[in-house]
Amino acid sequence: MADDSDLTSPLLSSSSSSSSDHVVVTVHPSAAPPRNPFRVLGTDDDDDDDLSVPPPSTLDPFRNRTPAIEGLYEWAKTVLCLPLAALRLAIFGLCLALGYVATKVALQGWKDKENPMPKWRCRVMWITRLCARCILFSFGYQWIKRKGKPAPREIAPIIVSNHVSYIEPIFYFYELFPTIVAAESHDSIPFVGTIIRAMQVIYVNRFLPSSRKQAVREIKELNNREGPLAIDFLEYYYFPREQQQMAGTLSPSNLVHLSLDTQSSLGHVSLGKLMFRMFTQFHNFFEVEYLPVIYPLDDKETAVHFRERTSRDIATALNAVQTGHSYGDIMLHMKAQEAKQENPSSFMVEMTKVESLFHISSMEAVDFLDKFLAMNPDSSGRVQYHDFLRVLRLKACPLSAKIFSFIDVEKSGTITFRQFLYGSAHVMSQPGFHQACEEAFAGCGGAVKAYVVEQELRDFIQPVILNWSEDEVHELFMVFDNDNDGRIDKNDFLSCLRKTPLLIAFFTLQLQQKEFEGNGVIEIV
Repeated sequence: MADDSDLTSPLLSSSSSSSSDHVVVTVHPSAAPPRNPFRVLGTDDDDDDDLSVPPPSTLDPFRNRTPAIEGLYEWAKTVLCLPLAALRLAIFGLCLALGYVATKVALQGWKDKENPMPKWRCRVMWITRLCARCILFSFGYQWIKRKGKPAPREIAPIIVSNHVSYIEPIFYFYELFPTIVAAESHDSIPFVGTIIRAMQVIYVNRFLPSSRKQAVREIKELNNREGPLAIDFLEYYYFPREQQQMAGTLSPSNLVHLSLDTQSSLGHVSLGKLMFRMFTQFHNFFEVEYLPVIYPLDDKETAVHFRERTSRDIATALNAVQTGHSYGDIMLHMKAQEAKQENPSSFMVEMTKVESLFHISSMEAVDFLDKFLAMNPDSSGRVQYHDFLRVLRLKACPLSAKIFSFIDVEKSGTITFRQFLYGSAHVMSQPGFHQACEEAFAGCGGAVKAYVVEQELRDFIQPVILNWSEDEVHELFMVFDNDNDGRIDKNDFLSCLRKTPLLIAFFTLQLQQKEFEGNGVIEIV
């Protein structure tokens, strides 16, 4: 071979072989690699490369509008009402105690909780119901304005209403004595828990799918019993969503619009503060409007559509704008508030929409928020690139930058919690995500044994990310090795990727490279 050979010189001289015995390689350049580092998990649609994150809602439905004690008039009125407040507090305590005793008598020896309460026990419960009305009186609701009236149970066995305070459940108890759907935590409330049990309450754990399904079964059984079922649209919002499992059993529903002028428990106002504000008001206004019964359109109407029509009718009566917020947003707000964030409301994401899009739970969203808060967001709730890498224990490299850029839909160099959640949930909901996780574990050594050690993870990662040192791979290994035993079993590996789905890009890089290389054409002649 000639010493002065260059890229244009032939590798083999013509004298070394016959003219018909040669190889011609033609490479057609491929397109640029996709911007989306997770594209291999989804479809082959080129238009699906960019993450779509809707803008945050400008409305905060959980903002408490109960006015504070401000101005000379409010302070003077509060001081003048202090003796009245003491009297009302005494009436409240007396009525609560009397109602509790009457309820204990009504429940004494009653073990058949599957069937309606016997009539004599219901008559005893009338004492408790009258006590409930006296409690409303002590709160300043001397009269309650009503519009319309509830339909008979035979026509509409389910009552659905908005829920903004502790007050309307007391009203329901007095007015209708319904069976209610309530969170399990209510059972432990002193005195009140006992009274709730007398209503044959259907307890549900918001965060356990099995508990919600059991509640649905009990609701279906309840349609064959006496008495109405009351569901509040905020606290018990999950029932209309779960109703989609009740194919062919959508029930006509009473819709109730409740309006309280100042006493709202939204925004995590303490019960003590709320009661004090009610006790020191001359009169509080309470309006109840029974709306027309809403019926399923036909046997083919889905529960989702029925729920949407129900919520739309209530929102119209309230003259309110509908949003996708749910109790999960309250959890996110509280978590951000505990972390001393300047604007906790900005961390609400309209969980109903998120659940519908990505099928993740509120608890999973809270876990993502924990991780995001560890990234030390600034006062505006935004996270810088270096903090993003620090928490995920990643090194600054082209792939890390591509992951961050994928989430940073505004291309501002920072990310918000909404973007982090949508990006993580989007990756986790891709059709190939679960299979990619399984293949990643197998590729790291899990195919031959039930665990992966650090050396195997290093051998898998370093060929595709050449500039990572052993110490940097060790940091990534520690993300998976939660118990620090030097090995990662399959459950820990898959669990880590579900909690931090963005990490899957480091294990699918080989697949992406193969896809990229496959776009070129090699001809061998």
